[in-house]
Parts: sequence; structure tokens; C-alpha cells
Amino acid sequence: MATATVPAPAPVSDERIGRRNPVQKLLTRPEVGALVGAIVLFIFFSVVAPTFLQPSSFATVLYGSSTIGIMAVGVSLLMIGGEFDLSAGVAVISSALSASMFSWYFSMNVWIGVLLALVVSLGIGFVNGWILVRTKLPSFIVTLATFLMLTGLNLALTRLIGGSVSSPSIADMDGFSAAHAIFASSITIAGVEVKVTVFYWVVLVLIASWILLRTRVGNWIFSVGGDANAARAVGVPVTKTKIGLFMGVGFCGWLLGMHNLFAFNTVQSGEGVGNEFLYIIAAVIGGCLLTGGYGSAIGGAIGAFIFGMANKGIVYAQWNPDWFKFFLGLMLLMATIVNLVVKNRAERK
Repeated sequence: MATATVPAPAPVSDERIGRRNPVQKLLTRPEVGALVGAIVLFIFFSVVAPTFLQPSSFATVLYGSSTIGIMAVGVSLLMIGGEFDLSAGVAVISSALSASMFSWYFSMNVWIGVLLALVVSLGIGFVNGWILVRTKLPSFIVTLATFLMLTGLNLALTRLIGGSVSSPSIADMDGFSAAHAIFASSITIAGVEVKVTVFYWVVLVLIASWILLRTRVGNWIFSVGGDANAARAVGVPVTKTKIGLFMGVGFCGWLLGMHNLFAFNTVQSGEGVGNEFLYIIAAVIGGCLLTGGYGSAIGGAIGAFIFGMANKGIVYAQWNPDWFKFFLGLMLLMATIVNLVVKNRAERK
């Protein structure tokens, strides 16, 4: 008697273990949209402004990018963690003023002021994070309050101690030359002077990328940005992570503040207002979502580079600089839309 052979059922593929092709993997990277935009912008200004490609001019572009990019590193990690900091711009000036006014008023070596400024900057970040996690208030409210308080303190204390809206020059004080060499010098490469901030920027991006992609802390940052309650339920130290992220922004603010101080010898107490938006814009252009849980330090660096190219490229092209803010807003809107569309399409495949 013949028996019918029942064909074996075809294996069912499980979409949970399916592998994505290289293109899909590339499209899911948060910095892809910014990278494409940076390449297009680079080619565009290379064509319309030949001066843009000169080594000295490009070094200027990198310097302008680094002064935004240093802060964009800390802000990018904070945004991935689901928060943002509206006090970052004036906190840079607070750090510089702390070092300058303390050293000048007490006639001390400027390195004492530098260390004090580091404590102040980390303290501002700690207070922002601590208030956030204790009160559960949105970071918008907490850091907006800090922004207003620091703006008033910067101006009031500078006038009270120095009798002016700017800090006194500390160029002739002990330790200034060494501090200038560390924070504000230039390094000559192939006959072109490159500001030291460019190298600090690159190092910070590498360290931040390593933290995000290769350490447990990086997993914590993505987790608290995606869903803080779920992260807490699986043992992620949400409080320490968020406070640490705010302190990371404070450290970046200290580094940039020291550069500003030792590059110009004096600090205007009213500076820094509005710069926090530039840092956030660089992070968003680089692929960080305002909702948290998504982004990269490299993307923030590319966003800062786009800012530097646009800022200096318009000057090299001899255009009216009044168009810069319009261009920056357009880039922000386009980058946000492109990042969101690309991310959603890649995740559906």
C-alpha cells in the first residue's frame, strides 16, 4: 500500500532575527542625513566660493565649527538621554567669568581660577540634573530658570566685582601663558595654523562615541532617553545617568569657557545668550531627536561642521550675512524632516 508523502512545511522566517542589508543598516544611522547635507554644502560652497577651499580658510571653518561642536558633544548625549539644556550658552560665560574674576580679585595664579571654574561648571550641571530628577519638572522649565539666573548673576557680579560689564584683562597674571598654550593656542600643520579647539573637539567626539557604542553607560543613556520608567524597571540608574549627562554638558562648557577666556584675555558678561540654540540645532541636524533615545555624537559633530561651513561660506561667497539665520533655520527644518523620514522607512523594512 502506497503512502502519501507530506511535504515538509517551509521554514518560517522570524522577522525578529532577520538580517538587514548594508543599505538598511546605513539608513538607520542617525548621522546619515547630516552627512549627505554636509557633502552637498561642501560641494556647493566649493563651487560658489573658491576661497572656501584654501587651507587657511578651511582652518577657519574648522575653528568656527569646533566652538559649536565642543558643546554639541555634551548636548547631543543629553538629548539622546531625553533632556536638553537651555542654560548651556550662558553657562559657558559663567565658567569663564568665574575663572577670570576670582583670579583677578584675589590676585592668584590663573590655574586656581581654572580649577574653580571647573567646579562651578560641574556644579551647574549637577544642580540642573538634581532638580530635574527630584521635582520631575521638564528640563525646559528647569534649565530656562537656570538660564535666567545665570544671565543675571553674570552681569550683576561682574559689575559688583569689576565695576564693568566685562571682566578685567588677566593677560599679565601668573600662569596665563601656560593656560593660553593649553586652551587657546594654535598648532601648525603643513604651514596652516589650526586652533587647538579643533583637536579637543575631535577627541571629545571620539570619547563620546566610544561611551555610546561600547560601554554600559551608553546603553543607559539610550535607555533613559527611550523610556525612563522602563529603564528604571530593569535596573538602569536613571537618576545618576541624567545628572551625569548634565554634568557632561557642564564639562564641555568649562572647556569652551576657558578657550574664550584665554583667547581674548577678557569676557563680556552679556555674551552666550542664544548660543544654546546653536548647540541644540547642531545636535538636531546631526540626527538627535527631541523625544530622546536616538542620535549620535558623530551626528552632532557633523551638525556643527554644517554650521561652520554655512557661517563662513556665506562670508567667502560675499553674500549678505543677514541670510545666515534664515539658512540655518531652513537647514534645521530640512534635516529634521529627512532624519525622521529616513528613520521611519528604514525601520519598516
